[in-house]
Amino acid sequence: MALTKLERRARIKNRVRVVVSGTAERPRLSVYRSNKQIYAQLIDDAQGVTLTAAGSTDKTIVGKEGSKSEKATMVGNLIAEKALALGITEVVFDRGGNLYHGRIKQLADAARKGGLKF
Repeated sequence: MALTKLERRARIKNRVRVVVSGTAERPRLSVYRSNKQIYAQLIDDAQGVTLTAAGSTDKTIVGKEGSKSEKATMVGNLIAEKALALGITEVVFDRGGNLYHGRIKQLADAARKGGLKF
């Protein structure tokens, strides 16, 4: 029997997470995309803590006009600023089972332009 869309994405996510793991020096940049919002977190998997997070529901982004893609770019810039404030320059990118295009790619490109290396 064929897998549902959610089951397929969960399998891809698990397959990615076997390879991708964050440390204190190089945390994991995890991206979650819903139909309306997009969120990014820097996670230290060794300690099991979230170092910082940003999302399109952040108070600096909520009032601004723009499409979902433009808000993903804003979130990428915001997470890069927060990471650099913590002294983090290198991360491991975790696309969360999503395809690397559209809003996921916009966020990643903005984070790279903001100073993160991955």
